[in-house]
Amino acid sequence: FGILKEKKMFGLFKKKSTVEKLQEKYQKLMQESYDLSHSDRAASDIKRGEAEAVLDEIEKLKKEGES
Repeated sequence: FGILKEKKMFGLFKKKSTVEKLQEKYQKLMQESYDLSHSDRAASDIKRGEAEAVLDEIEKLKKEGES
């Protein structure tokens, strides 16, 4: 447990990669889509589309990194 806590502490100073930033954006958009799904289905679908575009970008970056 102490090792995990130590890694988290040092992780605070680590700069986030582009993929990590996009993953956070994706999660945020998906949460917004879910929240909207209860009240405004059309807006929810738009948010989901935005999230899928971000996911495509993540996959593209990961593929470029593997090549």
